[in-house]
Amino acid sequence: MLYHPSAIGPEEANVIQRIESTRQKLRHNLARPRRWTGLLARNTLARAIQGSNSIEGYNVTREDAIAAAEGEEPLNPKDEAWMAVLGYRTAMTFVLQLARSESFSYNEGIMRGLHFMMLEHDLSKRPGNWRPGTIYVRREPEGNVVYEGPDVELVPGLVAELIDSLNDDSEGHHVLVKAAMAHLNLVMIHPFSDGNGRMARCLQTLVLAQEGILEPEFCSIEEYLGKNTQDYYRVLAETGQGSWHPRNSTKPWIRFNLTAHYRQAVTLVQRTTLMDLLWEELADLAGQHGLPDRVLFALSDGAVGYKVRNSSYRNLAAVSDILASRDLKNAVDAGLLIATGERRGRLYTGAPHLRAIFDKLKSEHLTRVPDPFESQAQMTLPTFQ
Repeated sequence: MLYHPSAIGPEEANVIQRIESTRQKLRHNLARPRRWTGLLARNTLARAIQGSNSIEGYNVTREDAIAAAEGEEPLNPKDEAWMAVLGYRTAMTFVLQLARSESFSYNEGIMRGLHFMMLEHDLSKRPGNWRPGTIYVRREPEGNVVYEGPDVELVPGLVAELIDSLNDDSEGHHVLVKAAMAHLNLVMIHPFSDGNGRMARCLQTLVLAQEGILEPEFCSIEEYLGKNTQDYYRVLAETGQGSWHPRNSTKPWIRFNLTAHYRQAVTLVQRTTLMDLLWEELADLAGQHGLPDRVLFALSDGAVGYKVRNSSYRNLAAVSDILASRDLKNAVDAGLLIATGERRGRLYTGAPHLRAIFDKLKSEHLTRVPDPFESQAQMTLPTFQ
């Protein structure tokens, strides 16, 4: 027996309606031809990768999260955190491809395969295999046990039941609820020796993306979960109560997920407005210095506070290495970017007045999103940076 969704009442139904309305606006904003859409999709994917891994203690810089999303080498030395993020990026890329398949169905191979992609860098964690015995979740740094997974003998059957539920649409649950329950059941079954949280969050994103409600990159709430880790742990603890209790109410979990979806969707709408305005101001600035429009990709990253590399700019602008170098040098000569390092290690950052443009727009157009269930929200809003 799995955890089942609690009944959706008027409050939950109202929030779902608000989410759908917000996503309709986001879909409209993304449908308009804008050159910055690719940048927003890249940054959103990078934040999801960074957020989900930060929950497990694998922290990387914004630039390395973007490098992972782009398939580039990290700016910092490769370490365990980078390998974890790289594995998660591979799994998420697979999820984005699966979302475009018309004949997709969930099966054990998908579950094992995603897990292997995430943890193949550490074979001691048995990537792609069910856990061999009892498993405990401990709260660090005290090491106190906060959850015990169900008996290992139950794992294959529970996973099979989960897969059947994902392939069965007869119960008619809203996709947001279906995805939340997939996340909850996988993390409570805890079928793997390690990486269960990342797997559960990745599975939730797959369920959302598979429904085609938005472009796959914009379906995830993993950035939000990474920004609100303690609340995420709290609601899981409230639902699980220390061990496998599938008869417990799942309403707190569903409401937490709906709150996350609403806040993430509103934040993304705000970011589309912000990017539109930033792009217009940077276009005027580039024109004043006689720079081509393609340089806006580098100026935008610099204004936001990212470190720009020749390779990342080259890929975004679809130009040669030589032309990319020339464009970046011209932006430096115009006083819009600042270069540091030499040759292949050279990086470009936004000049102070370039950063000031973004900071002003952010203060005007990126506002705190309230909790849709409460008048006074208790959880923090993910920021653009």
